[in-house]
Amino acid sequence: MNAVGIDVSKGKSMAAIVQPFGIVVAEPFEVSHDRQSLSELVERVKRLPGETKVVMEYTGTYYEPIANALHNAGIFVSVVNPLLINDYDTNRVRKVKTDKKDAFKITNYALNKWSELREYIPAEDTRKTLKVLNRQYTQYNKILIMQKNNLIALLDSVFPNANTLFSSPRRETDGHEKWVDFVLQFPHLNAISKLCPSVFKTKYQSWCKANRYNYSEAKAAQIHAYSRTQVSSLPMTDAVMKIVQESAKLLNSTLETLAAIRTEMDKLSSALPEYESVMSLYGVGRVMCSQLIAEIGDVRRFERSKSLVAMAGIDPPPDQSGQHDPKSRSISKRGSPLLRKTLFRIMQVLIQKQPTDEPVYQFLDRKRAEGKPYRVYMIAAANKFLRIYYARVMEALG
Repeated sequence: MNAVGIDVSKGKSMAAIVQPFGIVVAEPFEVSHDRQSLSELVERVKRLPGETKVVMEYTGTYYEPIANALHNAGIFVSVVNPLLINDYDTNRVRKVKTDKKDAFKITNYALNKWSELREYIPAEDTRKTLKVLNRQYTQYNKILIMQKNNLIALLDSVFPNANTLFSSPRRETDGHEKWVDFVLQFPHLNAISKLCPSVFKTKYQSWCKANRYNYSEAKAAQIHAYSRTQVSSLPMTDAVMKIVQESAKLLNSTLETLAAIRTEMDKLSSALPEYESVMSLYGVGRVMCSQLIAEIGDVRRFERSKSLVAMAGIDPPPDQSGQHDPKSRSISKRGSPLLRKTLFRIMQVLIQKQPTDEPVYQFLDRKRAEGKPYRVYMIAAANKFLRIYYARVMEALG
């Protein structure tokens, strides 16, 4: 038995090789994540006599180059949650934290959990790409909120509540929102109020045609009348108009990026076998379908639905000691926060639509009728949703 423990970091790792009874085969040595160093590591591990298992931690995406290189060479690799390693073998008063010590710690964990180690199977390229896109989509959404708030704050000084003039949804092709394109053309209320109604209607009609929006003469009259009731705190100077237009352009750029990411996410997720099954779940649209598949991954890696629920971090772990056995427990929150956020949004859709014949909503409504707090019945319903998701997707995957 040879336990190879690898402490992974960005661009390089520290590896050690230990056999049972503390026999050190190789003192900790450094491995760069380049082609030559990884090939040398593979050859070194292959030369070891007897059964060999390599163990490392999930460390962002840094572990993937070394894990894939070893797996592709036919070597048993297990990638474990860092929490399991961190909680293991901590029988010391003074905390010691070095890459070499961590490498030995991982080898000891590997030897102790030898028969329980699960082999690492690299995710399909499609699923990996989908997950990366979802993370980027989340980041750009945060940027979008900041940019919208910034533009609305500017408009409060030059064109109050201009963002409420239109209720049109975002355009699917490029992600544009009508009010953003409108203030890009009319960045100050004086650009409208100083025009006579007929001239503004002509300009507004031309703008609608150029930007592929529906024209309404009544809407044009409403906007013109509204502009004459408002007061701006900043003058209509070139500098003021420029900053509003640049903010609108920046926001449009982010909207276009998000639209492009949504399109790619749907293209990738629709190529996966569980796509139709996930789309058939109530409350799941194209974006949330892609997000669910991205964060959950291949459900076949879960032995049962409870494992999926635990991965999402919405399971209340046991908390019993002596006479201490609380009736209510907090969820673990050890899983993907993005998955929990997506599940929460789906539950909100169920509450808004109230589909009385939908099993998850029936369960949610029953818990709510029992007087359960908001968070309790939302989490319970998300738990049930994941169990149904697991059953449907497993059936689709055969």
